[in-house]
Amino acid sequence: MTSWLGRRSAPLLIGLVAGLLAVALGLLAGSDAAERAGLAARWTARAALPLFLVAFLASTLVRRWPHDLTRALLRRRRQWGLGFALAHTIHLAALAVNVIVYAPGRTWQSLIGGGLAYAMIFAMALTSTDGWQRRLGRWWHRLHLFGIYYIWFIFTASYAGRAFGDDPDKRVVGIVFGLILVAALASRLWPRKRPVDLPDR
Repeated sequence: MTSWLGRRSAPLLIGLVAGLLAVALGLLAGSDAAERAGLAARWTARAALPLFLVAFLASTLVRRWPHDLTRALLRRRRQWGLGFALAHTIHLAALAVNVIVYAPGRTWQSLIGGGLAYAMIFAMALTSTDGWQRRLGRWWHRLHLFGIYYIWFIFTASYAGRAFGDDPDKRVVGIVFGLILVAALASRLWPRKRPVDLPDR
């Protein structure tokens, strides 16, 4: 497992399979076209979240639990970020179908936060190379640091909205995923206890 996860292609493959599987399950579970589109949109976001958390916590996991597996995850953190970008692009396609065809009442103001998150995802994906890191210098670190925290914020705000909503099923989902995201942030911000012996990127 560790050797397979250490391959450059593994995170991208996981992101592709996770996104497409979430779409397929949503289409199978829905009772009509509108429900299928809604489930596909929601479940693709949930499928992308674990990949984001791996990229978000890769250096933290090595710090807490130094092991061949956690080192492999950190070594391929950029690829995990790209895998997340791929899975979330599938979510974007499912969301676009849901919003345009079945829920056209949304205002453009409601799409600003998520739209900026996608701008950050694509900017980080396009600059996720050593060449771009050299070209941008310190701005590369600022872009990726701001981007990953902003994406965390959008995920957390989305699930917090469900946690305090009226739908009991969505409330449970919001509480569970919201707590996972808050715990991830707390773990990442906890003071370092040991140096990381791999590039933090």
